[in-house]
Parts: sequence; C-alpha cells; structure tokens
Amino acid sequence: MPEISIVNPESMGPPLSLYGQIARVRASEFVFISGQLATDLDGRIVGKGDFDAQMKQVLSIIEKALKSVEASFANVVQFTTYLVHSQDIANFRRVREELFPTMFPTHRYPPNTLLVVDRLVQEDFLIEIETIAAL
Repeated sequence: MPEISIVNPESMGPPLSLYGQIARVRASEFVFISGQLATDLDGRIVGKGDFDAQMKQVLSIIEKALKSVEASFANVVQFTTYLVHSQDIANFRRVREELFPTMFPTHRYPPNTLLVVDRLVQEDFLIEIETIAAL
C-alpha cells in the first residue's frame, strides 16, 4: 500500500468542499485513469439528462477501473472533474457529500480540480472524471 498523506495546511485556508488541498505520495507505481463518462458496457449513455445518475455511473466505472489494477478509492491521489453546466456545481457537491463518506471512510478526500467546459465528447454527457491513483 502506498503512503498517502492528504493535508489541508491552515496557511491555505479550508477546502471549499470535500477535497484535500495537498496529496503527498510515496508509491512504487502510479495509475492514470482516463476521463470516464456515464456509459454502460455497450457504450450507451447512462442517465441521459440526469446529472446524479451520470455522476454515480462515472464513479462506479472508476471503482471498476481501480479494482482492475488491485486498487480502491483509498489509492486515489487526485481527481480532475469536468462539468458542462456551472449550474451542476451544487449537484456535484451534493452527490459527493452523499457518496464520499462511504468511498473515503477516513474522510481524507483527495485533491480535485473542477473545470466547467463548453462540452464533452458528446452533447448528452454532463460530467467526466479522470483519476490518478498510487499503488
């Protein structure tokens, strides 16, 4: 298991949501998971027009990707999240508040950069998340 330390130095102020300011990692290997979209095994969109359903599907796919390399959310050291609507920032935070305490039972959340972009690869996708994990 890698040595992962998530810290929020007082000198930086508190995070605005469920993420850490800094991840310090001592690991033997890193895993870079490309941006994941809300699709099923046949590549069809899951949750068309439903932000919550899409975000939950994306996190489910990331969990499967982590398991495929014998890792879990405990190995995640950074997320980069892309949203297509700034109005979904509140939904993004709400779903994180719902799911993250179970995904990260230590309540030490990895850094996350949140970007609002014009669109993703297809118009119907509302969220994409890429992940970096340490082994």
